[in-house]
Amino acid sequence: MKITNDTFLRAARGEKTTHTPVWYMRQAGRSQPEYRALKEKYSLFEITQNPEICAYVTRLPVEQYNVDAAILYKDIMTPLPAIGVDVEIKSGIGPVIHNPITTVADVEVLGTITPEQDIPYVLDTIKLLTQEQLSVPLIGFAGAPFTLASYMIEGGPSRNYHKTKAFMVEHPETWALLMDKLAEMTITYAKAQIAAGASAFQIFDSWVGALNVQDYRRFIKPTMDKIFSNLREVNVPLIMHGVGASHLVHEWNDLPIDVVGLDWRLPIQEVREKGITKPVQGNLDPAILLAPWDVIEERAKEIIDAGVETPGHIFNLGHGVFPTVNPDTLKRLTQFVHEYSAKRLS
Repeated sequence: MKITNDTFLRAARGEKTTHTPVWYMRQAGRSQPEYRALKEKYSLFEITQNPEICAYVTRLPVEQYNVDAAILYKDIMTPLPAIGVDVEIKSGIGPVIHNPITTVADVEVLGTITPEQDIPYVLDTIKLLTQEQLSVPLIGFAGAPFTLASYMIEGGPSRNYHKTKAFMVEHPETWALLMDKLAEMTITYAKAQIAAGASAFQIFDSWVGALNVQDYRRFIKPTMDKIFSNLREVNVPLIMHGVGASHLVHEWNDLPIDVVGLDWRLPIQEVREKGITKPVQGNLDPAILLAPWDVIEERAKEIIDAGVETPGHIFNLGHGVFPTVNPDTLKRLTQFVHEYSAKRLS
């Protein structure tokens, strides 16, 4: 199916648009009753490994909310089993790694990914969506090496990432090897998604806000530069997003990316005042979606008013949709962003 609404892609390239495009992180999934019904029958991995069901979950918010882009439904853990990581998604906990990294030998044994063999269901889902079902761009995504490494070293979710940061500074050579292996995996994984039909690509670094700027520059930024530099050749918009990482936006602005993702802690106006001219994405606090409509509308107006001052704003949340958010709220918000921004841009 041909893309008939390319507003998201034009905004990501910094071009003028007739309205501000909208999509929401975690727009497909937990807040939708149709998804919860599926989860009574299937696990997350079972859904993502069934192209027909996964495509249905991915396109559902496009049909329900009229958003300007779809985000491929899957988990950041999806490519890890292929390289030798024993991961399980436990209900109420999240990813649990049964073979956590503690030594250089644990890193050396990690393999490589061959997407066509290891994750054909991801590529089949993308082809199904982009060839038959979607008229808006499909965003592919991957977890960033730091976030993936934090799970692999901690053995699961963490509040402070003490083990990860200690490993990073105590074993810099082993850390560099781990980053290199995860970078190669991410590049291969991303290129496969794009070749299958994804029109843009976002890297999520959920936990990188735990690092200060100096450690980011030394231990993470070279890896991210390598990933994005390699992805530049496939010529799709590239988005970098993290949570609690406002202090890193200048570092991201230096990377060969197209769009700087913002969480709710840093207003768009301040970003522009700091000299960041690249397109930005964000940045409503997802908790606001649980507030009365007049509060949601007021906050959305503030974000849109700041965003339309410079071409290249994609309306989104600062993080993902909560399970308790009413889908009707997202539908109403999308309509409001479209209509209000169109007036501002006319």
